Amino acid sequence: MLELNINNETSRLTAVVLGSALSNGPTPKPEEAYDPKSLEHILAGTYPHESDMINEMDSFLKVLKKYNVTVFRPENIENYNQIFARDIGFVIGDVFVKSNILPDRERELDAIQYVINQINPIKVVRPPEEVHIEGGDVMLWNDYIFIGTYKGSDYKYYITARTNKEGVQYIKNLFPNKIVKEFDLVKSKIEARDNALHLDCCFQPVGIDKGIIYKSGFREEADYLFLVNLFGKENLFHLTRDEMYNMNSNVFSIDANVVVSERNFTRLNNWLRQNDFIVEEIPYAEIAKQEGLLRCSTLPLIRKIT
Repeated sequence: MLELNINNETSRLTAVVLGSALSNGPTPKPEEAYDPKSLEHILAGTYPHESDMINEMDSFLKVLKKYNVTVFRPENIENYNQIFARDIGFVIGDVFVKSNILPDRERELDAIQYVINQINPIKVVRPPEEVHIEGGDVMLWNDYIFIGTYKGSDYKYYITARTNKEGVQYIKNLFPNKIVKEFDLVKSKIEARDNALHLDCCFQPVGIDKGIIYKSGFREEADYLFLVNLFGKENLFHLTRDEMYNMNSNVFSIDANVVVSERNFTRLNNWLRQNDFIVEEIPYAEIAKQEGLLRCSTLPLIRKIT
């Protein structure tokens, strides 16, 4: 049995699901794009090649193995994108929540069923159909559960709006002892520089008291100020619009002092080192063309209790 334990984003990781780029399939047609950044690269002829994405994920795997993390991979689905494991489920405490994802992606959950079978079945839940929630919008910070959402009346018209108000309420009901804080995110169907697809596209904690943030990813300044007040402005690395576009907030913590980051994130990586982090730099820029990066590629199962 897997004894799940996830209460924050940065405690020592011991077990994780890492997505896969094997048999990723052909370049999607424009009408098949799930987000504006993928669409941009499809139209430009710069959509990533499978071989490059496999190499990038292999680099990530090597770093995880370096720190003795147990890594599960999804069973292979021919000609299908299985990179972004964060979308299909997430762990809060010792509970595994299956996401209600876009219907076309249901097979991705089946591909990790062998992992779910190792979890106590009473600790595995599936929200009702009207509840929309994806792991990229769910972020744990000890007593807090941060949830990205979109509160616009046009929610149903946005394929980039992935977590609804029913999703927020579901988590509140499931974890009544946690402080659930929702954040209304900026969404765009056509401009990736103005689209916070998930909360981890515009914010993520690192270490024990620091974070990476993009102010304009929040529709309400009060949501941004909540995080500034909680973490302290001096502890937050503020992203530019282009850095947000390139997914600088979507790094991944293996430990409170170890962060895996894209090798081209020069300004961020320097800041992390200046704040005594070990930065494991890897190539991941091709995968980033699909509006997802390192955090998106992972589904953490167990972090050590601190």
